[in-house]
Amino acid sequence: MLTAVQDPRSLWTQWNRLDTDHPHTDPAAMPASPVLEQFRLTDRTALITGGGGILGAAFARTLAQAGANVWVADLLVERAQAVADALTAEGLSARAVEANVLERPSLEAARTTIGPVDILISAAGGNAPGATTSAALSFFELPLDAMQQVVALNLFGGAILPAQVFGRDMAENPRGGVILNVSSMNALRPLTRIPGYSAAKAAVSNFTQWLAVHMAQEYNPRIRVNALAPGFFLTDQNRYLLTDEATGELTERGKTIIDHTPMERFGDPADLAGTTLWFCSEAAAFVTGVVVPVDGGFSAFSGV
Repeated sequence: MLTAVQDPRSLWTQWNRLDTDHPHTDPAAMPASPVLEQFRLTDRTALITGGGGILGAAFARTLAQAGANVWVADLLVERAQAVADALTAEGLSARAVEANVLERPSLEAARTTIGPVDILISAAGGNAPGATTSAALSFFELPLDAMQQVVALNLFGGAILPAQVFGRDMAENPRGGVILNVSSMNALRPLTRIPGYSAAKAAVSNFTQWLAVHMAQEYNPRIRVNALAPGFFLTDQNRYLLTDEATGELTERGKTIIDHTPMERFGDPADLAGTTLWFCSEAAAFVTGVVVPVDGGFSAFSGV
């Protein structure tokens, strides 16, 4: 996790490569161009649920580098604290808070600690071995409780409950707010072996579109709701499916994924930075209700 937080391919490093005439190393040093100014998140408060994970940590880094005051939330508060500590050591604004996304009282307690947020990234989620078909566990024997756990974590905890708790303040905020959910390739192209996760992420994409319309029409037209659909990134939740635990080599499933990814690699957490910042900034002020894949071309490739 800490390796992901300390990834040297920071957003600003990428920007320096693109803008060699105006190099910059931190938000305060960004050139005052009308376009780049839209990407600043100065004076914005952001919350990332599931922030102790590999992708959640990457989201926290991106927003903190853009000038936001970041809160890193996780059920395992020590993981959230490790992410926050790594960011504050670099002079960025980050704090940790404990939150169980499946329990509304826990989210309400976090809301009391944090106060209103301008940006909510719901990054909590994951699969479970008990909800995964295998040679030892057929679809017909998948236990209902394992399937329910995966759907609850990804849909209710991964999108709906955080939006209910933290979206209320956005409804009353004249400048609105941003809710960014994390969907998946599974929502676009269902994958084998993980029916509960695929169904849950498809529901996250659908809920994202529903909530975008509902928030804009019923509460505040300046609330924007979108989702990322990451391709294949090695995380704690999927590593057992994509790599061999003993050798570290790719499994047959991992090899198949690489073969069907035109860019021929797994995603790096830093690959999500640009799209995440765009969604969370004024650069996407007229964008709501969309799900954008960041997948190295996986969803575009037909296999032939």
